[in-house]
Amino acid sequence: MGYKLAGFDVIGCNEIDPKMMDAYIANHNPRFPYLESIQTFKDRDDLPPELYGLDILDGSPPCSAFSEAGSREKCWGKKKKFREGQAEQVLDTLFFDFIDLAKKRQPKVVIAENVRGLLQGNAVKYVDRILTAFDEAGYLVDFKLLNSSELGVPQIRRRVFFYAIRKDLYTGDFADLFRMRPLLNLSFNEPPIPFSEIHDKDAERDTLNDHFTMLMKELREGEADLRNPTKRVEGKENNFGNKIQYMDNVCYSILASDKDIIYGENRNKSKSEFEKAGSYPSDYDYTSSRPSYLIGMSVPPVMTAQVATRVYEQWLKGIKS
Repeated sequence: MGYKLAGFDVIGCNEIDPKMMDAYIANHNPRFPYLESIQTFKDRDDLPPELYGLDILDGSPPCSAFSEAGSREKCWGKKKKFREGQAEQVLDTLFFDFIDLAKKRQPKVVIAENVRGLLQGNAVKYVDRILTAFDEAGYLVDFKLLNSSELGVPQIRRRVFFYAIRKDLYTGDFADLFRMRPLLNLSFNEPPIPFSEIHDKDAERDTLNDHFTMLMKELREGEADLRNPTKRVEGKENNFGNKIQYMDNVCYSILASDKDIIYGENRNKSKSEFEKAGSYPSDYDYTSSRPSYLIGMSVPPVMTAQVATRVYEQWLKGIKS
């Protein structure tokens, strides 16, 4: 959706999760969908000519191995099976499978995003490996941590974007003295959009159960989640994933598994509020997935569109086809 908003023609996709592929096809009907792991997809020799030399190859390798909310180092190098029933994979190597795909297909530009946890602690070693892999694949690459709330999205969502361009195509300036990192201006200063601007007062009420209603009575205004009320009532810290949404604040990062409770209304966010916070259209077909789950698994389309527009204006526009 983000690339379409930016004026691109999205012609194909590779996805391992059948439910996500169903939603993708229902909404975008790509000409070349491939439901399989990237390990088998990258080795295909029967792809159509249209999938070589693309303007942009975009990928979001699964990122739970680096997430601040995940087990991080404990699961690095180990196989993991997603709850959706996918095949076991070593998640922290999928980024390099993606770069292998780029090396073989040679798109003009490669964009990849991941969680901000990739820039923290021991995970920074993976960043060095990613930069080296892009260099060996024939690309100049740089990266930046972006917050969707600064790109016109009514949601706080911090993601690391890697952006790379083929060495033989780049004629622009560099962001470093060693002429290794291509310059791309990704500074955005859109004003923050508070939750009050996407609040749906007529939304169907997803009311709280008795347990959470009781905890909300113990909530003190200004507390960000239910951790402290739970500790006061039950003597233990829990429910930190149940965040409290205040009208004057920008929507928290939407997660696939958590629920946000609107202060003063004692209800969870509605479908329309999740859609607006995630910059999703109201007529999106979620097929068999919960809207909040799919939106929570996604980069906001407007965020992608902002990045894609900068890539076109500063890089692709000057490249002869």
